[in-house]
Amino acid sequence: MTMSLSLAGSPAAFLQTLGRVVGRVVGRVLGRVLVRGLVPVMLALSMAAPIQAADDTQRVVYHVDFADPTRYSATLTSINNLINDAEQKLLPWDVHLVLVGYGIRFATDDPLKDTPYAADEALNERRAELKGRLQTLIEIRNVKVHLCDLTRNEIGLPEDKIYEGIDMVGSGVAKIADLQREGYAYLKIQ
Repeated sequence: MTMSLSLAGSPAAFLQTLGRVVGRVVGRVLGRVLVRGLVPVMLALSMAAPIQAADDTQRVVYHVDFADPTRYSATLTSINNLINDAEQKLLPWDVHLVLVGYGIRFATDDPLKDTPYAADEALNERRAELKGRLQTLIEIRNVKVHLCDLTRNEIGLPEDKIYEGIDMVGSGVAKIADLQREGYAYLKIQ
């Protein structure tokens, strides 16, 4: 494309012609920059962005298969902290707690005498506190609690001895696997 500037005529006409020339040149340069530089960069950045869930729901499954009341207390604290954080960020949450094996100790007031899961002094001292905290998570915070029915059947504990609000599942580890397959993060407090 060839353009010429004529100095003949008024300064206004000269400036008008100069404006058109500069406008065309700048327009072409910007067009090339966008098409050749910026668009590919933006496309690459959009493809590199992490894939997010369809919504921002905090989906977590906690696994309890241990006997230690202090560790279980830390699990309940962790659940509460996670929900507090979600609330502060105005995010919904869906938290599950799955009790397997020794976790049955935290689902009943039964002493589980003559079973591998028998209550000890440490549990007996904290049972009321831990039960109250669990019930609050179930009733107020909408935490879903599941107990492995294989564990319960193994020791012959009647279902009516299990705390209210706890759901029986055929296999606790299968429930955890199902939740993970649905996108739930897995947490186990050490």
